Amino acid sequence: MSERGYLDAASAEPMHPAAREMLLSAVDSGWADPVRLHHEGRTARLLLDNARAVLADAVGVRPDELYLTTSGTTAIQAGLSALKAARTRAGTRVVHTAVEHSAVLHSAGETGVEVGVDIRGQVDQEAFAHAVRRPDVAVAAVQSANHEVGTRQPIAAIAEVCNGVPLFVDASASIGHDVVPAGWSALAASAHKWGGPAGVGLLAVRKGTRFTPAWPMDEREDGLSPGFSDVPNALAAAAALQARLGEAEELNKRHRAWIDEVRRRIAADVPDVEVVGDTDDRLPHILTFSCLYVDGEAIVTALDAEGFAVSSGSACTSSTLLPSHVLAAMGVLTHGNVRISLARDTTYAEVDRFCTVVPGIVQRIRAEVGM
Repeated sequence: MSERGYLDAASAEPMHPAAREMLLSAVDSGWADPVRLHHEGRTARLLLDNARAVLADAVGVRPDELYLTTSGTTAIQAGLSALKAARTRAGTRVVHTAVEHSAVLHSAGETGVEVGVDIRGQVDQEAFAHAVRRPDVAVAAVQSANHEVGTRQPIAAIAEVCNGVPLFVDASASIGHDVVPAGWSALAASAHKWGGPAGVGLLAVRKGTRFTPAWPMDEREDGLSPGFSDVPNALAAAAALQARLGEAEELNKRHRAWIDEVRRRIAADVPDVEVVGDTDDRLPHILTFSCLYVDGEAIVTALDAEGFAVSSGSACTSSTLLPSHVLAAMGVLTHGNVRISLARDTTYAEVDRFCTVVPGIVQRIRAEVGM
């Protein structure tokens, strides 16, 4: 194909031009170790502080409440483990929704308390309130919005029932695409989701929240992300987020309208299809649908041949094409699923062509397996 439609922005957004420009500039000025006292180190430190200030402002915290990590997954693991370690007297359990990212599920472990969701993917608030009242709960974990189906979670309402239990929010799917929710104690995000470079994660921890890093403290990021700071990438991440927020209103309006159109056309033109997620209370750029009698790998491969990059399987384990734990928790069809997510430079022509080719692809795959 001479032209391709990249519809997998929820996995990784193409780098924003502002990030690219900043990165090329920063590699020449921000390469030194920012903890050193010489001129080069002080220059790198000033640049790192500027990046931190921009990122902190974007998520609504003070610069000294924001820590830079090597990824969103690292931010989740470091944040949850540090919150748990600080509350061992209260308990060790993590209460979480059934649709959290795999990093949250792994961090919660076998002792985690899972709370179910409805068919839209939204958490059962009454069950969650009951779960956090257990005497052995250390942390509550609820994503701001789902990476796979786009459904938002009621963070402010959940925060009210936590009653002293710190609330950890994975905001990786929503930062840059949605308003940052209120009421959380700690929050994680990942720069490649908003058009920044890969390898930059954010962990914000509000003052007054007790946390103890799981590894020895060092001079960098209060021990939450030890190692040499990547100043150029941090600056690029900050430039991308600042630029993205300036475009968000226009992009979100466009993406929401296009996703609404895809939802209507797929439901009308593809037999035996289930379009999932909340129709209104959702991120503007994500949509998942599942096709009966179709293998997820087959439809991803066929769409790739037609010039479209999409995802299938669980959003956090798509390389294995395992059944989605998110869709399973929602009680909807778990196989033959396709997630599309619109990027900043996605065009309507790409969306329209996608809706045009999908019915024929699904029909062909079904015919090949005798359906």
